[in-house]
Amino acid sequence: MDESRKNLVVVGQGAAGLAAALAAAQVGRGAVRVTLVDKAAADEAGGNTRWSPSYMRMAAVDKVEPSFVHDMLAATQYQGDETYFATLACHAPETCKWIQAQGVEFIQPTYYLAKGPPRIQPLGGGPVIVKQLTLAAQKAGVAFRYGCAARDIVRDGERIVGLQVESNGQHETLPADAVVLCCGGFEGDGAKMREHFGEGAEVMRLISPGGKFNTGDGIKMAMALGAEESGDWNGMHAEPVDARSTNSAPVVLVYPYGVVVDKNGQRFFDEGGGLVHETWEWFARDTQFKTPGRIAFAVLDSRLLAIDGYERAIRSEVPPARAETLAELAALIGVDPAGLEKTVAAYNAACTGDPAKFDATRCDGLKAGATLVPPKSNWARAITEPPFLAYPLVGAVAYTFGGLATDARARVLRGAAPVPGLYAAGEITGHFYATAPNAVSVLRAFVFGRIAGLEAVSFIRA
Repeated sequence: MDESRKNLVVVGQGAAGLAAALAAAQVGRGAVRVTLVDKAAADEAGGNTRWSPSYMRMAAVDKVEPSFVHDMLAATQYQGDETYFATLACHAPETCKWIQAQGVEFIQPTYYLAKGPPRIQPLGGGPVIVKQLTLAAQKAGVAFRYGCAARDIVRDGERIVGLQVESNGQHETLPADAVVLCCGGFEGDGAKMREHFGEGAEVMRLISPGGKFNTGDGIKMAMALGAEESGDWNGMHAEPVDARSTNSAPVVLVYPYGVVVDKNGQRFFDEGGGLVHETWEWFARDTQFKTPGRIAFAVLDSRLLAIDGYERAIRSEVPPARAETLAELAALIGVDPAGLEKTVAAYNAACTGDPAKFDATRCDGLKAGATLVPPKSNWARAITEPPFLAYPLVGAVAYTFGGLATDARARVLRGAAPVPGLYAAGEITGHFYATAPNAVSVLRAFVFGRIAGLEAVSFIRA
């Protein structure tokens, strides 16, 4: 082994970790030995990215919307760091072109049903990202260690000198002159989830298998060095999924076009309060924490099947329950029949608008009458056409918001100053508040992962 070479260790093989390792290996040109460690086995590694459709909020591969920074701040209720989001907007085009150069083809997908901000998507989604960037990183000389959990950052005074890891029950210290943490939030730690979100959070479904590895290890290691916390520790990105499905991310996003009820047959929120990406987080959370049995039911009629492309909004492999009467439907799904019939009757009576104005692709303004509680602000069309359909839904967590404070150079902060040699990117960082900006998680992982890799090499060389 060449003892004169410097060492960089990257923790986590999702989008952020792969971007960091690849960028560092490319710019390091052999002078910096880059090692990427992942807690998972090789056939499971890739974090949440491996299972994600990986939509990215870009007008094109080389362009973001003019309103990008404003939209990010608005989503965080203006608690986010403007410099962070401005850096994201500035570097996103060049980063996407760099990813494209690694053999990843981008398309502009039709996103669910409703119109929203423009997006691009890797052809093949997250699995293609993991495959192509892993191949590129291996070609650039990155060494991969699987089944290798990061346990502690080793320092000599203020200088990072290693990363302690555990593999097959054995501990060892990998030499490291800098470390990049890209190992996710804490949604896989039941005790931590309960601490921050309350009773029931510890049993909340993970939206993808990759989430089980995200147990906050990197956050704990960094905070042991005095790193600052950031982000909304009572915030998470969650979505409604089919309770019967065993697939990854089996979302059911047609709920705005009918009613959602609990086991008693009672509605509990405004299903038409916005486009699905504007309502799904709080719907999923309310289902998990406020409904009997932590389950809800989307009830619709056969006119769902006439909506052009409705299948795009359903990723469950299980067909809906279907019946010719509401009473029969209620019996099939375990909902109180009298409660459901009463709720649907009240809803139908309040649907006094012109059903010809119904438009599933936008907020159509077809609202229910003021007597309906909770209200229905859009898509208020009576449920009258059998067969009646129902999906049982539960909330599933994708990632948590609370994490490490980082600056625009992806340096982990301790007070106003960075922790020397320590960088972080992706879901481990705390830059989201209130709600997650739509289609930004993978994009920011790429951008700040790449920045982290480049900055770490620059630090090591200095």
